[in-house]
Order: sequence, then structure tokens, then C-alpha cells
Amino acid sequence: MALLLSKSRKVICLKPKIGFLSSVYHHHTFISPNLRTPFRILGLNQPHFASFRFESTKAQTQLNPMHSIHNDYQVLDFPGGEVKFTSHLNFIPETREERVHCYRVLDDDGYPITSDFAQIEKEVALKIYIDMVTLQTMDTIFYEAQRQGRISFYLTTVGEEAINIASVAALKTDDFIFPQYRESGVLLWRGFTIQEFANQLFGNKNDYGKGRQMPIHYGSNKHNYITVASTVATQLPHAVGAAYALKMEAKNACTIVYFGDGGSSTGDFHAALNFAAVLDAPVIFFCRNNGFAISTPVSDQFRSDGVVTKGQAYGIRSIRVDGNDALAVFTAVHEARKMVVTERKPILVEALTYRAGHHSTSDDSTKYRPAKEIEWWRRERDPVSRFKKWIEREGWLNSQVESELRSNIRKQVLQAIQVAEKQEKPPIKDVFTDVYDVSPANLQEQEISIRETIRRHPQDYPTDVPV
Repeated sequence: MALLLSKSRKVICLKPKIGFLSSVYHHHTFISPNLRTPFRILGLNQPHFASFRFESTKAQTQLNPMHSIHNDYQVLDFPGGEVKFTSHLNFIPETREERVHCYRVLDDDGYPITSDFAQIEKEVALKIYIDMVTLQTMDTIFYEAQRQGRISFYLTTVGEEAINIASVAALKTDDFIFPQYRESGVLLWRGFTIQEFANQLFGNKNDYGKGRQMPIHYGSNKHNYITVASTVATQLPHAVGAAYALKMEAKNACTIVYFGDGGSSTGDFHAALNFAAVLDAPVIFFCRNNGFAISTPVSDQFRSDGVVTKGQAYGIRSIRVDGNDALAVFTAVHEARKMVVTERKPILVEALTYRAGHHSTSDDSTKYRPAKEIEWWRRERDPVSRFKKWIEREGWLNSQVESELRSNIRKQVLQAIQVAEKQEKPPIKDVFTDVYDVSPANLQEQEISIRETIRRHPQDYPTDVPV
């Protein structure tokens, strides 16, 4: 994926026809540079051989005349399935001859390059666009609020709006979402209000987490949105376990778990994929391959062709999609969900995109990538602008409506900040609640200790936190 970040269009073919990599390879013949003979990679019709151990230089005379090294009918039933033999010493190449194609529907100017995509009704398309604009506006204003010292931390989704909104638009409300930390748009689509976002960021008494989580660690039982955890990729095994539970209960639903390319470099990623494949868990693995794990480029993380090929290694159908194309993302997840729920098997979706913002308010990404590269992606491959061009051509949006929309959303976000700032903080006692039904002695001692410390050193504690 690192090569995708250049402006060249020669690296990956963008395919207009949707297709999932199957969990097994089809027949592909390669030529061994050492043996100069054709052979097949993980094919199903390889030649077979009988194995013999030769005791001397007269080894050929020891061959049983009843056997032939050209026998094409010798098969051994190993654990996991039958395996055919071959007399050719062939090593599987480390990479495929051609990189996996990337599915897209809209070109960079918002023109459809195919008619073969999931049809979206006008109301759904407009909601996708409105939520992407809302997400952009929230990111801009909340980021500025952090820079002003009004909140402690923030993390944007700039450049990844289509991944957020279009993917969840293809799901059902009964599906469970296991986010990483760049999926606030997913929760926005589900109905989380701008005020609820602001309450969490300011950690006031109306925050559902009671101020105990750092900003952007949203969660909502009402919206089947599992609370964000900072630890990278721990949500993957959780999502598989939840999906397996849905399968055991015969629910007509699935789970979707979001993670980045950095998450695929963890052990939990591999454990989760294997777990899901073996148990046929109805889970969609959605990888946001945005090119960087904070400051580490994908070229320093793995040698494989991105993340999509790793699904096939575990026996999971996979697809690579243009993450800046809302229609392509919607179509891919729409089809993936149908297969996952109907067949009760996992699917891996790799969305190629680019993180057009800094990793977080604690990061300056110009230290490890060119500023011109960032600006080029923002200008040339903005997913919101691309989708806007399409809905305008459909006659569903005009410039006047667009202007009023952005102005109204900006007012809502600014108003939400003012309200959230004025709310009281959760009381100190909430630090010790919601874990045990009856607080154990050690927690009671800690609560007494912190109250005593605050009484003795009141100048070191915020005055807006009720004691």
C-alpha cells in the first residue's frame, strides 16, 4: 500500500467489478527460475509423486517398478484435507505476480465507471453526504477546541470520511460495531448526537462514561457501539467472540470490527482471523489502510501486498476497495454483509485510503511525510468532494442547499461546545462505581485516601469536580 501513496496510477489497477478473493487459490502457473519447469501455486491439479529414500548412488535401481514418479493419482489425507503430491521441488513465491486489484465505482471526478454497484436511494445518499459534512465540521471545530486548551485531546478522520459513513450505511442496526478510535462517523450515522459527542470530549456529568475515558473514546449501548479502547487491535478477538455468540443464538446479524494497517501488525489480528475462520464467525474485518501506523509507514510494517492477502492465508474471503470512494465502500460492505449473515463466514475488507490529517493532536505528521503529499491527497482525492459531485449530477443537491447545510452544522457544533463546557463534571465517587456491586475494602480505602488528599491540597485539584 505504501506505493499507492505516490501519485502514480501504475501500481494498482482500480477494478469497476466487485469480486472477493476466495479463501483458496485458483490455478496459477509459474516458472521456477531454478528448475525451469512450470508449476502451480496452491492449485488443485498439481502432479503427484511417491517419496523414496535412496541408500546409495545406485538409487534409481531401488525404485519399485510398480511405482512411477509421474503417477498423478497419489493423494494423502492429511489433517485438514487431502493433499496431492508432486515430484517437482517448488517453493511458493513470496508475492503474487500482480498486486490485488482495488474495487472502485466513482473516478476521482465523481463519474461512475460502472453501473454494477449497490443502488442507493436518494434519502440514503443525502444522509451519507450530510453525515460526512457533519464529520468534517466536527473534526475542524473540535480540533481547534483542543488547540485552545478547552479539551485535552482529539483525533480526526480527515480523508477517511467515506470509510466511516459509507461502511456503516451498508449495515443493519442490529449489527454490533467494534471500533478502533477513528470511527466517530460510524457512531454519528447510528444516531449519536453532536451534543453527546461534545459531552464525552469535555467529560461532563452527561458523558455516558462519567468522565473516566479520555476524549474520543466513545461508546453507546443504545447504538450497539462498543466503547473505544486505546490498546491497538484488542477489539478484533472481541468482535470474533461476539460474532460467534450471534451465530450460536441464530441471530440474523453480524459484527464489524475496524482497525488500521498498524493493527494488522499485532498478534491479536492474526489470532482473530484464525479464530473467525475456524469457527465460521459472522464478522466483517474492516481494515483502514491509510498508509501509516502513527509515523510508521506500511513499507516498514510488512512485505505482503497490503492486508487483503492475509485474509486468504487464513481461509477468509477478502476484497480491496478504494476507501475514498463512498459508493465502492458501500457496495463492498453491503455485499460482504449479505454473505457473512447468510453463509455465517467471515470476510476481510481492506480499504485503501490516506490519513490526510495528523494522527492526533499529539502528532505533527510533517515530520515524517511531505506536506505537499498531504495537500495533494486533500485536494485531489477528498472523498467528500467526490461523492458531492456524484449526487449533484443526480440532481439531489445544489449549491444553495450545500451552503445552508454547512452553516447550520457549524452552528450546532459551536452550540454543543458551549453547553458541554457549562455542565458540571462527574463527582469523585463515580471513579469507584460501576465495577463491583458492593465496593471491596481496598476501593473504599482508596476513596477515603483521595478525599483526604484533596482536603489537604485543594489547590492541586480542579474546582469544578464535585467532591
